[in-house]
Amino acid sequence: MHIRLTVHSELNMGRSRYKFTEPDQPHFMTITVLHWISVFTRPETVAILLDSMRYMMSQGMKIHAYVILENHLHLLAQSQELDRDIAKFKAYTARQLLKWLTERNVTTLLDQLAFYKKAHKGDRAYQFWQEGVHPELIQSESMMKQKVEYIHQNPVKRGYVDRAEYWRYSSASNYVGVEGLLEVDRLW
Repeated sequence: MHIRLTVHSELNMGRSRYKFTEPDQPHFMTITVLHWISVFTRPETVAILLDSMRYMMSQGMKIHAYVILENHLHLLAQSQELDRDIAKFKAYTARQLLKWLTERNVTTLLDQLAFYKKAHKGDRAYQFWQEGVHPELIQSESMMKQKVEYIHQNPVKRGYVDRAEYWRYSSASNYVGVEGLLEVDRLW
């Protein structure tokens, strides 16, 4: 595993205090629906995320591990410009998910996404994702293993499944030799 062991404590000058310190290196991220609203309870909404992840992978992103839960996802990924690629992922999936909710007239969720929208987002009716992704630079192989384990154990700790590989929307099955919904890069 080739990982730089530099630690940065720079603050992003934007609204989030988290920053991709080395955007071409693996980072652990949490991407959360605004106000933890449960949107990923239907296969169709999860498919929007998976399709977008596949596209990003076709453009050079490496996804090492992931899990999608009802209101957030954890991702361990890298690309040449991970900060830019995650921003594109969030923008595209937000548009597609809002379109899906609007077409099906899911007013309860749309009303919540409008209500909790940040005041500075005046150019739109809704905000889908919380700002930022709280990226953590992977600094060692042991940290990589710990984050992969954390990602995969998330549904187990919540009591959704007894074994991590049973959770359909996760890369845990890939790590036990079973093909998952998304082919991940297990070579660090």
